Amino acid sequence: MRPAQSSSPTLTRVAAATLAALVLLSACGKKDEAPAGAAPGGQKAPAVQVGVVTTKLETVALETELPARVEAIRTAQVRARVDGVVLKRLFTEGSTVKQGQALYQIDPAPYQAQVAAAKADQARAEANLVAAKSIADRYKPLVEANAVSKQEFDNAVAAQKQGEAEVAAARAQVRVAQINLGYTNVNAPISGRIGRSLVTEGALVSATQSTELALIQQTDNMYLNITQSANDLQRLRKQAGARGTDASLPVTVVLDDGTVLSRQGKLLFSDITVDETSGQVTLRAAIANPDNALLPGQYARVRLSQSEARGMLLPQQSVTHGGQNGDTVMVVGADNKPVARPVKVGSQKGESWVVTDGLKEGEKVMVDGFQKLQMMPPGTPVQPVQWTPAGAPQAAANAGAPAAQPNAAGAQAAAGAQTSGARTPDTGSPAAGATTPADSSR
Repeated sequence: MRPAQSSSPTLTRVAAATLAALVLLSACGKKDEAPAGAAPGGQKAPAVQVGVVTTKLETVALETELPARVEAIRTAQVRARVDGVVLKRLFTEGSTVKQGQALYQIDPAPYQAQVAAAKADQARAEANLVAAKSIADRYKPLVEANAVSKQEFDNAVAAQKQGEAEVAAARAQVRVAQINLGYTNVNAPISGRIGRSLVTEGALVSATQSTELALIQQTDNMYLNITQSANDLQRLRKQAGARGTDASLPVTVVLDDGTVLSRQGKLLFSDITVDETSGQVTLRAAIANPDNALLPGQYARVRLSQSEARGMLLPQQSVTHGGQNGDTVMVVGADNKPVARPVKVGSQKGESWVVTDGLKEGEKVMVDGFQKLQMMPPGTPVQPVQWTPAGAPQAAANAGAPAAQPNAAGAQAAAGAQTSGARTPDTGSPAAGATTPADSSR
């Protein structure tokens, strides 16, 4: 009976100790939860950060991007000037040729025969001239002595002059035959790059049909035939004011893949006639092409500054187009409250818009953070921070570093609080001792 009485108080003490430990743990949990839940309700939420740029009034070149077609500065079609069969091709397709270089050999045999025949006719005419001149010389003293009639002497002189004319005609025929013989060697009319051959050996070519043999183009310099709306051209001239548009403006070339050529061209002239069908004006520019980056007939886009204006450059994402009030931007005032403001956009310059009216110098215009703004009630203050373009990662990292330090400090403080709270039961608290009965009961 004694052992049964001794175990009953022990179980009672264990139950009491367990209940006390549960009460203490519940009280500690409420103390820990109370500050954590009170902070959000008692503290004011921080202002949302938005990226802004500060406006600056400056003289901006009004840059226009227009379509253009590349054209070789000189083009020559190689054609046959005599009839005949092509015997040889004397050049490499796609190579650079010099002016006067032999390109094709046409069968010269018929023309060599023509030269020989013309020379024979010349010799016969010269022989006839000698005979006629001899008769005229013989009749001259005889007519003075009335040994022959004056009519016979005049006939002799006429025959001599006719012989001289026939000799001249024969010499001309020889020259024509020699020229035709020379045309059997088809030479390059200009220096440049020659394309593929349009005829092969054995082909019959004709001068009357103007058979094209090949095409030579000078590509070390290129023309850019630019098309622009006549209305846009007039508008830019008005914006330029007294300065006007300069015929020697620099031209930047942008290829189809977005590549911008490092070298610039020069605007040569603007046509004075408007195309009746399209309402466009043609402008011509010239650009050096030493590496053959541009090819004849290639499509490209050009950027040129045809006038200047006073304005402010804003990133494109900061301007909202097509709203009820036209083009608008969000301006952060002195009270850090963003307000929509209508502006007047002049033109585009690179990745920015040129704003000519609606803003004052030194104002802060929002560039990013619009989605955050939509989730906030109107008139909520924001925290403006200087916006950094995507192309400057180092600056963006430096700008974000100070904002990250408070978060790190807060995390360390929270971690310290959790660590100190975990150590509380180890300092001899009842909660630490409450585990002893449970261990002993095992």
